[in-house]
Amino acid sequence: MVTINVAVLLVVVVIWRLRRRTQARSRFDERLTVVIVLALGVLIAPTPAGQGIANVLGELASGVTQASR
Repeated sequence: MVTINVAVLLVVVVIWRLRRRTQARSRFDERLTVVIVLALGVLIAPTPAGQGIANVLGELASGVTQASR
């Protein structure tokens, strides 16, 4: 039996949807893509990879804030 990680499947779906031309997208398509990306974020957030991404983004944000002072 083959198991597919849901996060990996959502990454494939997001990449496939984003490759389409912008002119061919309806508002519904754009909203659906946003919902899929949010679901992917919720699935990735509790993982070690998600925590690493959050730490990197936090460091980047604090660096930008300190540079603007």
